[in-house]
Amino acid sequence: MKVTKSTSEAYTWGHVCKGWHLVNTKALSVIQEMMPPGTQEVKHRHAITQQFFYILKGQAVFEVEGKEIIINKEEGIHIKANLVHQIKNKTDSPIEFIVISQPHSHGDRILEDE
Repeated sequence: MKVTKSTSEAYTWGHVCKGWHLVNTKALSVIQEMMPPGTQEVKHRHAITQQFFYILKGQAVFEVEGKEIIINKEEGIHIKANLVHQIKNKTDSPIEFIVISQPHSHGDRILEDE
């Protein structure tokens, strides 16, 4: 079945960030997301879920285990289970990316103290 952003379930997170479920099963989640300038996700980890983020547009900063890593357009980063991580948009432009989670990360998010 053909999948597009316009035919996928949309949601808002962090008040202004947007996401579209391209694949949404217990075993696999593929989401396209958009983060406006100056936004960031809360610092967290997943007990069993691994994730892969691929930047489609812009530049993201990932904090992984306290270290910042810049990921540019057409670059990605693999986040293994139990690694504390956070994505940030420190630029003046929106960023768009794909996040693939295996298995689905719903219910497997553990918030970390700042």
